[in-house]
Amino acid sequence: MIRVTNNVSRLIALLLGAFLSCSVLAVSESQQTAILERIKPEGSVCVEGDDNCGGAVAAAPASSGPKSGDEVYNSSCNACHATGAAGAPKVGDAAAWTARLDKGMEALYTSSISGFNGMPAKGLCMSCSDDELKAAVDYMVENSK
Repeated sequence: MIRVTNNVSRLIALLLGAFLSCSVLAVSESQQTAILERIKPEGSVCVEGDDNCGGAVAAAPASSGPKSGDEVYNSSCNACHATGAAGAPKVGDAAAWTARLDKGMEALYTSSISGFNGMPAKGLCMSCSDDELKAAVDYMVENSK
């Protein structure tokens, strides 16, 4: 009889433990909502042309035509050519431009498009056309005489 009682006690303890475990793991609906709110993603990425984005993606503003040399210089070139960073000749420093001009304008254009020494290709203005880069070179040379 004692043996049966021990088995029954064990069974009751096991069931009681299982019940307590389940009740501890169970969360109310409001708690579950609060947890889901805390762990939700901050944002999402939408790739242009992806129909699963849930809304229209703003299109890039249309270009109003080619940028002038001044515009390209002020938006992309001046960070280095105004300060001399990475050995860039400063705009307005005639001596710095003289040796470069001795190689000819075509060499300057090629350097602006392909990169040269510390200057990366297109001066990192990847949206600039070759003609826009040439206009920027013309602008810098004209303002360095």
